[in-house]
Amino acid sequence: MSNQILTNDGRSLPAHVAIIMDGNNRWAKKKFLPSIAGHRAGALAVRKTVESAAKCGVKVLTLFAFSSENWKRPQAEVDGLMGLFMRSLKKETKRLNEHSIRLVVVGDKSGFSKGLQDQIERVEQVTAQNTGMVLAIAANYGGRWDIAQAAKKMAEQVAAGEIEPDQVTEEALGQHVCLAGLPELDLIIRTSGEERVSNFLLWQLAYAEFVFMPVLWPDFTGDHFEEALAVYQQRQRRYGGR
Repeated sequence: MSNQILTNDGRSLPAHVAIIMDGNNRWAKKKFLPSIAGHRAGALAVRKTVESAAKCGVKVLTLFAFSSENWKRPQAEVDGLMGLFMRSLKKETKRLNEHSIRLVVVGDKSGFSKGLQDQIERVEQVTAQNTGMVLAIAANYGGRWDIAQAAKKMAEQVAAGEIEPDQVTEEALGQHVCLAGLPELDLIIRTSGEERVSNFLLWQLAYAEFVFMPVLWPDFTGDHFEEALAVYQQRQRRYGGR
């Protein structure tokens, strides 16, 4: 069920790691800084974590950057996040290519400005041939939306006579959710001490291991990432069996 990797010492390494990057606002508040300062510091933590994941041999790293619920935040914060997303895409493209990392953005991209949609498409195209780790950014993403859009695609196929209703199976639906075709999710990490999934990868996390860490996201380092991997390596994954 998993595509996890074995290290030289026989320990399992997750092929696919996802992170709910939580704590930017609390980090900024503790330092009496505006919220955007926390998000900027969080962007630096993203860079360090991507480098650590690639170095460790992870095949796919999925980061929860902006949920479909985040539009409810103050407009100034949303505008700042969109600007930061645009700048990060422009700034990090060269670094992604240097490390042969392929970028994919998953979520309802139609909610973004035309300029941001175009920039996402450019970076995805420029990194499409890279053969190293896949970096998936979940932006304007929600787990319920993901399942609903997959179901809608299959309903359209049934309505068009392309498939029969009894062909709507778990396996078939799984081919239409985001991240289909990539290794199944092995490990999900959440920072800041919160212990909930917040509508993230609801389909994909069915058999994933969870690691909750108290560190606020801007303070997350490569050492924290490796600590989470070490916790994962101590787990016994049974997938419903003994």
